Amino acid sequence: MKKLSLLLFIAVLSISAFAAEATEKTPATEAATEETSPLSVDLSNPQESIVKMYDTISDYLAENGVQLLLNLLAAAAVFFIGKFLAKLVSALLYKAMKKGKVDTTLCKFVKNLFYVGMLLIVVITALGALGIPTASFVAVIGAAGLALGLALQGSLSNFAAGVLMIIFKPFKVGDLVEISGTIGVVKEIEIFHTIICSPENLKIIIPNAQATGSNIINYTVNGTRRVDLVIGVSYEDDIKKAKEVMLEVLKSDPLVLDSPAPFIGVSELADSSVNYVVRPWCKVADYWDVYFGTTEKVKYALEANGLTIPFPQRDVHMINAPTS
Repeated sequence: MKKLSLLLFIAVLSISAFAAEATEKTPATEAATEETSPLSVDLSNPQESIVKMYDTISDYLAENGVQLLLNLLAAAAVFFIGKFLAKLVSALLYKAMKKGKVDTTLCKFVKNLFYVGMLLIVVITALGALGIPTASFVAVIGAAGLALGLALQGSLSNFAAGVLMIIFKPFKVGDLVEISGTIGVVKEIEIFHTIICSPENLKIIIPNAQATGSNIINYTVNGTRRVDLVIGVSYEDDIKKAKEVMLEVLKSDPLVLDSPAPFIGVSELADSSVNYVVRPWCKVADYWDVYFGTTEKVKYALEANGLTIPFPQRDVHMINAPTS
């Protein structure tokens, strides 16, 4: 960063000098300059031209050398003092944001962005102290900023969405979420995108603008989840007994929570079975263990108590057509 600031100052100085020279020169003035400029070299008599050039530079330094030196010292003072203040203010801003418990990623980004912005202002001020016109340079920066903003409007929308996500925190690293129809565990939350890992162990990168522009389902934030199962039992079996058997399975499972209490009820009189909804509660980390484990245990418990999980059945009545 130290070398970058110095290189930035030199680059801006060179660009400004080139821009000023380019804007001041016209074809007419160039022709006049070639004829009258004391710094031009006459190839027919180069020695005399060099002497004239040396005299011209000496006269200029004799008349304006002190002022040029003062301008150079003023520009250097403005640059280094401004650089120090920019670093100091950005560090204070970073500490204030950290104290306010703002996310570390956002703190670092805002700190660097603020530092670069202040450093650019310092460089322009130093160029003005040196005597270089900065109006055209500021106009060029404005036009370049507008063009860059139009070219990167997609990235800027992702950046704005990333800032909002870091501030409001709809989810954090380690949460199981569903974003834009994709389910996975959040691995990283960056300024421009979010990385999640799917149950198949696939790395999925989602642009932040897409994430904030769709529904976000956070399965982890509340700490518990309800498991929804549908179990079919034969019409010939007793409803009360079937419910008691399934409830006993849930109560004996250490992964099933007592509060909220599990629920079992008849949900549908289907074509081949009476369907029960079985809804135990568990911790988020135990969801799949309860889902698969309860399904297996209920099947064994129903069979052990003489209850039946029927196959699909259909009654077919054969009607003989009357003979003529």
